[in-house]
Amino acid sequence: MLGRRLFSFARPLTRNYASKWPRPKPGTSERPPYRAPDPLINNSSVTVTPLLDEDLTFIHRPPPTAPSPISYTTNPVSPLLRPPLPSNSTALPPLLRPSASKSAPPRVTAEQITEIRRLRSLDPVKWTRGQLAKKFHCTQRFVALVAATKKTTRAKLIQRRDAEHEANRVKWSEKRSLVVAISQKRRQYW
Repeated sequence: MLGRRLFSFARPLTRNYASKWPRPKPGTSERPPYRAPDPLINNSSVTVTPLLDEDLTFIHRPPPTAPSPISYTTNPVSPLLRPPLPSNSTALPPLLRPSASKSAPPRVTAEQITEIRRLRSLDPVKWTRGQLAKKFHCTQRFVALVAATKKTTRAKLIQRRDAEHEANRVKWSEKRSLVVAISQKRRQYW
């Protein structure tokens, strides 16, 4: 009984789409399939040679990259085949960075290095690395390498700097202090 119910609901097999065959008759609205013209015969540079003995036709088309008959090894048409020009006659491309066109700063002389060391040892608070680098047109890293402060002096300078920072931290609001504390705690867990 169950099988009869399933069979009673089934529909008859019918096609709900247009079939490919039979083709429409000529003169109807459907276009015929496209047939491209033969590129060998319809080309102006083709050479057609009929072979009578074997009833064949030999068609030769030169490749599009073939050199022109005017091109010689002494005077090639393609710029890729030309010999390279001398380096002084060709223009160079523009520089990628504007800083690349800057010339290197002049080297620091031995007298200047002794002056840097003297000023740094005389008053490290006044003559900081930045001040000396500006005066002698060099980098702060160079000043640190040439005239490093003594460990005892460096410890005093760090204590002084930390005291200044603490004085500034006292002026912070509660919210700012909380935000800094949270960021320091977060940095511990990295």
